[in-house]
Amino acid sequence: MRKIKLCTLCYIERDDKYLMLHRVSKKNDINKDKWIGVGGHFEEMESPEDCLIREVREETGYELCDFDFRGIVTFVYGKRGEEVVEYMHLFVGRNVVGEPIECNEGILKWVDKKEVLNLNLWEGDKIFLKLLEEREEFFSLKLVYTEDEKLSEVFLDGKLQNVKNG
Repeated sequence: MRKIKLCTLCYIERDDKYLMLHRVSKKNDINKDKWIGVGGHFEEMESPEDCLIREVREETGYELCDFDFRGIVTFVYGKRGEEVVEYMHLFVGRNVVGEPIECNEGILKWVDKKEVLNLNLWEGDKIFLKLLEEREEFFSLKLVYTEDEKLSEVFLDGKLQNVKNG
């Protein structure tokens, strides 16, 4: 049986850097040792924006004052026949206020945008991070991963793309 999940992810910008979260703290974390933006799963009755603002506050201590909804990323992953389909609402944020807090999911660090792609990222994350930099218009990206976490298919705005792993 397939499982459906809804989440947000935000790359907060400041001084040509992104606030990145190195996921090293949680056990059984699908993102263990990966670098990602901040965000999380929807709670009952939340809009994407409600979830975004709450998750940024909970994970960073910052209040997010300005953001853009940049895309929908559909992840398909897991064991064949038991796949998870996760719809991630992708945002870019700016103008955070407040004092940073320690995150219980990992280590927060401001990383120069030019260095982000050198971090330990999911292959699909590299694709949408490039899209955030190269495209201004809203996009839809579908990323299909095999059971062994390799990116097998990529669809951008409904069109199949060539996949290059590594």
